Amino acid sequence: MTKGVTGLLHRHVKQDGGAGQFAHVVIDVEPADDEFVFESKVTGGRVPQEYVRAVEAGCRDALAEGPLGGHPVTGVRVTLTDGATHPKDSSEMAFRTAGRFALREALRASVMTLLEPVAEVTVTVPAESVGSVLGDLAARRGRVTDQTTRSGTAVVSATVPLAELFGYASRLRGRTQGRGTFTTRPSGYEALRG
Repeated sequence: MTKGVTGLLHRHVKQDGGAGQFAHVVIDVEPADDEFVFESKVTGGRVPQEYVRAVEAGCRDALAEGPLGGHPVTGVRVTLTDGATHPKDSSEMAFRTAGRFALREALRASVMTLLEPVAEVTVTVPAESVGSVLGDLAARRGRVTDQTTRSGTAVVSATVPLAELFGYASRLRGRTQGRGTFTTRPSGYEALRG
């Protein structure tokens, strides 16, 4: 997430005979360095503590689903700033539902960044093959971070999207007449590069 929203109001009201459901929440959503941070700034007991925990659980549900369904969201701070209850119709389930729908709505209104897994790749090749290997890494959206050459052998380090590494072993063998090797290790997530 690169830009959040403030003051998003969501009112969950459901009445179908018997006891109804009522929950009213106001949240602020912003980018965070951690995976998920939740805090409540509600004062005066407007939202009881057990309902605050239910709102947080609903927010966690929304993050796991993502705004489009199936793509989890990380790096989000949610602040519950206000809310209201009903003497008969408020429940933990109603506030969990309100938290889930409020955050889902906020995520749709926010500016999001799609992340992809990346790997740190270290390629060791004969020096005469380094140009071909650099070109192939660039074609795979790789970003070279280091390059050294010693006694006819070049070592190239790069950060490459994991999706681009499928089939890399056979391509490297073909470009280096079987003399190139590489190692990879997960390096985290980065914004999807085009």
